[in-house]
Amino acid sequence: MIGRLSGTLLEKNPPQIVLDVQGVGYEVDVPMSTFYNLPALHEKVVLHTQLIVREDAHLLFGFLTHEERVAFRQLLKISGVGPKLALSVLSGLSLADLALAVANKDASRLTRIPGVGKKTAERLLLELQGKFAVAGAGAMAGSVPSSSSDIVNALLGLGYNEKEADWAAKQLPKEAGVADGIRQALKLLSKP
Repeated sequence: MIGRLSGTLLEKNPPQIVLDVQGVGYEVDVPMSTFYNLPALHEKVVLHTQLIVREDAHLLFGFLTHEERVAFRQLLKISGVGPKLALSVLSGLSLADLALAVANKDASRLTRIPGVGKKTAERLLLELQGKFAVAGAGAMAGSVPSSSSDIVNALLGLGYNEKEADWAAKQLPKEAGVADGIRQALKLLSKP
């Protein structure tokens, strides 16, 4: 398994890049969220990767953040979602937008992504419910009201640490719904 590559960026042809790692050029497909944040050509870059082995090809997918790779892997676990569709989802929505779409059960937001129809969007919403939680979130749930645990899990899944997620959840009004709570928490955490 190739889990991480560190090398020099040789080519950028969306959605594929070529990364030179000690003389070996790896062709890596990346979501547009990663593509737009890549450094200039001939600069160093580190990618978290996922290798997919099929009968006819070995496909390498790369992500600038660990959270994107985790989301990619979650998408691959869904029946009917292959690597290209998972890449399209991550290219069409940021992780925060995907978490909000799942929390709001907003299928229309997902159907705007090329290759995602109504049935696929509904399957994504169903399968991704609660998947943005990370290990250790269960212990966190005791430190905030139970209605806030979904908000904390979503924030943890988006890459915030436990301290930040717990602090943001405690700042929210008790009657805040999950979707609205996530929005408010993201606003709180984005302030300097």
